[in-house]
Amino acid sequence: MSKILITGGAGFIGSAILKHLNNEQHEIFVIDNLSFGNRAFIDIPDSHFYQLDILNHDELIKTIKKINPDKVIHLAAIHFIPYCNQHPFQSANINIQGTMNVLEAIKQTNCNQVLFASTAAVYPIYDGALSEEHETGPMDIYGLSKLTGEQLCQKFFLETGIATVICRFFNAFGPNETNPHLIPEIQHQIKSGKRTIELGNILPKRDFIHTYDMANAISIMIKKLTTGITTINLGQGEEYAVTEIVNAFERILNEKITIEIDEARVRKVERMHLLADVSKLKALGWQPAISIDMGIKTLLEA
Repeated sequence: MSKILITGGAGFIGSAILKHLNNEQHEIFVIDNLSFGNRAFIDIPDSHFYQLDILNHDELIKTIKKINPDKVIHLAAIHFIPYCNQHPFQSANINIQGTMNVLEAIKQTNCNQVLFASTAAVYPIYDGALSEEHETGPMDIYGLSKLTGEQLCQKFFLETGIATVICRFFNAFGPNETNPHLIPEIQHQIKSGKRTIELGNILPKRDFIHTYDMANAISIMIKKLTTGITTINLGQGEEYAVTEIVNAFERILNEKITIEIDEARVRKVERMHLLADVSKLKALGWQPAISIDMGIKTLLEA
């Protein structure tokens, strides 16, 4: 059993990871300012939860030193791309300076492993499956801030030798989502009774992965990637167009859904494909267990 700190652990991805690690009998601590997360999402004692902003340098260092974790999973960030584009300075500050603060604090503990949540947004536009060796080329402030975070992790590893995992998340979906990404937005409109829904770009394809599969993958990573520094993709390895996601909702509901284009939702700059090469992850023994239909069914039944 390890003592694991999850920053941003009350968010929708963090809450899934926490639940999985709790089931494995680890002792979990969470730091979250609850700007996007929710205390009700996570089942840990109050003694293990700290409502704290990672930009609060002195308090963060004091808290992480007090926890003295064996492992840190650093999720805390602003990651909804439209919000990042509207608030670039705030997003860059939290995603970069906040990461600097977390890494500085870890240096003052006995931590032996760090997992940094990066993103597929570090990659450039590309029509095929993206491997970890592919060149980077962010299109937006979010991807740029996360690529800077990766570089900070590289520096951190060189300075400390602490095992470091840079995990590039693709498009997550699952329970407890608090940002209006595609699947929760469709879910919201469907649950409100609409069968004609308003969406933006409908042709782009994305690699959607359920948070339960992500949690299982991260559990495997922290067990197996215990030395060196590793960059690894976390996706399902399949891509789906927006229209295919809507078709999945139709199959689950057994009802017809009509799409109307809302120009206010249309992104002016858009990549048509975003697909993970997950061969490196599968080599660790991981396989996705939750299909798109299965995942959407659980969301509609929630």
